[in-house]
Amino acid sequence: MNKPVSVIDIYSPEAYLDDAEVARRCKELRAQGSLFWVDQAPYRPFWAVLRLADIMAVERDSRTWLAEPRQTLIPSDIEDAIIGQWGKRTGPVRTLLDMDEPDHRKFRNLTQSWFNSRFLESLRDRMNVLAREYVDKLEALGGECDFVEEIAVPYPLIMITSILGLPDDDAPLVLRLTQELFGAQDPDRMRSGDHGQQVAMEFFGYLGGIVAQRRANPTEDMMSVIANAQVDDQPLSDMDTLSYGMLLAAAGHDTTSSSAGVGMMQLALNPQEFEKLKANPDLIAPAVQEMFRWATPVRHFMRTASVDTELAGQPIKAGENVCLMYLSGNRDEEAFSDPDSFRVDRSPNRHVAFGYGAHHCLGRILAEMEMEALFREVAMRVETIELAGPAEWVKTNHTGGLKHLPIRYRMKA
Repeated sequence: MNKPVSVIDIYSPEAYLDDAEVARRCKELRAQGSLFWVDQAPYRPFWAVLRLADIMAVERDSRTWLAEPRQTLIPSDIEDAIIGQWGKRTGPVRTLLDMDEPDHRKFRNLTQSWFNSRFLESLRDRMNVLAREYVDKLEALGGECDFVEEIAVPYPLIMITSILGLPDDDAPLVLRLTQELFGAQDPDRMRSGDHGQQVAMEFFGYLGGIVAQRRANPTEDMMSVIANAQVDDQPLSDMDTLSYGMLLAAAGHDTTSSSAGVGMMQLALNPQEFEKLKANPDLIAPAVQEMFRWATPVRHFMRTASVDTELAGQPIKAGENVCLMYLSGNRDEEAFSDPDSFRVDRSPNRHVAFGYGAHHCLGRILAEMEMEALFREVAMRVETIELAGPAEWVKTNHTGGLKHLPIRYRMKA
């Protein structure tokens, strides 16, 4: 069978600077097929997987489809340089995202209980207080602000640093390192041309001090769990420990802030949907799920075929890579009715904004609770929202959302 080939760009960092255009391109491609072979510089070849059902099929079969050795789209010259220095394409970093079984399950279990509903329920009151404080800030800003910088970014950051037990004064450092790590393709955020390797080393240096403290004097926080964890009755290596901490410190707030920014943008662009939300508090939970679907803060992950196999009727050879295009899956007309419309009452809404299967996002419940607390407060206290200028996106094809969202709003009397 011949390989269906695509030259339409839905995978470069530049493509994601215009959310409407990249969604249009995904739709154009889906009309032609479900799976396309992409062989375009600067990346090594891969299969682009566009349909929700096929993305889920790959995600649920972690024996056939491996997270290692290729997890994200990195230009081949940078990939070669990292492999040349470290012997593998992720460099010194080894997180849950890179692991296959049995390591993935063993490492995930170390903190799984911290992200279950029982533990998070104990934080609900604090989330509600924090959400009120940030909508108080919205009110104090006088009717116009950059919602991303003032609200969406700092709100979940404070929550994850508290759970990890990081000092409040370190939050600005954690934010800068996270934005430089995930924004390694954005000229406003990139540290160098090494796809975040220098940033990871600085992150490791910072977390190394925290880990040393927690090993000497364990406390009741998640960094103590990570610092003193064992797998198969052996302590984690320093690199595994630091990688684990970095993943939680960075991903634990960035994807939520991305979703909050896009969620507010959609309420501003769809005032009739905001009216529905204000009129019916029971719509908060489905509205937040629609915000996640629309934001899709993780654009893609890659998997490698461990054996000769088939996907969507297309033979795929062992060693070939597939790129799961989550934004395309979340706008799939075969999976969602009217997928290009933002609807706060959408049901069902089986999106893949958190991934799916064994690698689904560890912090999903935390993100849902944070978003519901914030937008419940917004719906109760904000009367109108509109854009006060163009939204600006982070230049990234992997993890990110809005960099700026100028809004104009009126609080309820």
